[in-house]
Amino acid sequence: MDARENWSHSGIGGAPNAFGRHLHGREVYLFLIAFLSVFYLSNGPIQLSHYDLGWHIAAGDLIRERGAIPFQDPWAFTLGDKRWYNLSWLWDVIASVLYQHAGFAGIVLMVVACGAVIVGYLTFAALRSGASAAAVGITVFATCLLYPCYEAAPNTYLAASPNIATMLFAVIFYGQCLRRRGWFLLPVMMVLWVNLHGGFMLAFPIIGVFAGVALLRRDWANFRNYCLAGVGCFAAIFVNPLGWHITGGVMATMGHFIQANIGEWRPYFHNMEIPGSIPGIAYALAFVALELWYRNSKPVPLEPRLLAWLFLALGLYQFRYAAFFFIFSTVPMALHIDRLLPERLARFDIRRAMLAAGLVGVLVLPLAFIQVRPALALPEMLSDEDAGYLLAHSTHSRVLNHWNSGGLLIFRTHGSVPMFVDGRAATAYPDELLRDYLKLVRWEIDEAAWDNVISKYKVDAVLWIRGHEQLRQFLVGRRGWKEDYTGAYMSLYTAQPAAAR
Repeated sequence: MDARENWSHSGIGGAPNAFGRHLHGREVYLFLIAFLSVFYLSNGPIQLSHYDLGWHIAAGDLIRERGAIPFQDPWAFTLGDKRWYNLSWLWDVIASVLYQHAGFAGIVLMVVACGAVIVGYLTFAALRSGASAAAVGITVFATCLLYPCYEAAPNTYLAASPNIATMLFAVIFYGQCLRRRGWFLLPVMMVLWVNLHGGFMLAFPIIGVFAGVALLRRDWANFRNYCLAGVGCFAAIFVNPLGWHITGGVMATMGHFIQANIGEWRPYFHNMEIPGSIPGIAYALAFVALELWYRNSKPVPLEPRLLAWLFLALGLYQFRYAAFFFIFSTVPMALHIDRLLPERLARFDIRRAMLAAGLVGVLVLPLAFIQVRPALALPEMLSDEDAGYLLAHSTHSRVLNHWNSGGLLIFRTHGSVPMFVDGRAATAYPDELLRDYLKLVRWEIDEAAWDNVISKYKVDAVLWIRGHEQLRQFLVGRRGWKEDYTGAYMSLYTAQPAAAR
């Protein structure tokens, strides 16, 4: 036995060998969770780039202050008698508590932890399906890099927003259904999901696919279990502060005309970023090719294949579903890749290498956190300096703000500056107002539309994108307004007495 072989069997002083035995079978988990967590943590500033994060934290503050869920918007002057359906109230409270005690770093760490759980569940599902450690490592690493959709920010799915709750619970439901046990826990988890994010409706196509396949196979025991889980999850929907009115909140987001103007609800092709989207496109094409080549392959479970194809089609139709395609394709892709790999890559040596790499990843994690922590902040579209000027000069104004600045305006002023609209869209604002606003968000100015909105809502200040020169010429040059303030990204225009209507 040479020195190299002796080292590989005995370890140094026997301790690594004992440690290795303790982690035997878990090396791939350690490797994937450690390195993907480093990647997610390194992208912490991107995770905070969602423009709605500001109002989510402010909503959590408001709920904690009042000790109740507000059913009307306290921040905008345009709500009329519209009811506010806050479908993410529990996530908002959690984000508020984390922000109070740990700042943005606490929120980012929560998101990274959710991402790590998703990695673990997908790894478990792929290993349980019979794929080798090497194939699982390749596939899970690829899918967990791709599903966050960083190239289409702020439509980021591994982000500091309630979307992460839907990603997490969708994967947990998927994993539990694959295990064919623990189905009775799904209604309990559904209670949490319903109060964290409006995407809880995805539970039903997941359970439905598994129930449908069980029916086709005449697997009556599992068919009964999935049906009972579905009934329990349906009942759990109504365990929330909104009661049955939660259906109104869901309907306000699904099939609403505002979706045509929100990036994540638009087709995949609208959100493509070249070259950033090329890896995702290549993965999808590889999935389609392998699925067609191995279409009659029995070892690949039918349910993951059906879910992957379903969400591939939905993702092309609406971008927000593309992330779920990557998630649900993990098991089929791992088994397909396993057939393409040389047999020697499935041996124990791969696990040993993964163990070593995973330990390195664990050591790098705190260093990555220290490196990224100073950069953790909300988007700079509306800065503290901008908010300070507004608080000093516009607390009695009716501000027509740009959509993307709404959530930040709520966070930085907590309603002291009355605003026009923000990303809550149809869950908080009347349809008439949204239709009026959409007429304004064009590069070329529709003077009649602007005059109508300013007059109809008695607007006396406009907070808009700084580089919109046509708007500046319209308000200042033709309507006699004044450009009172210019920040890095936003400009504030105010009506002068002679121009007031």
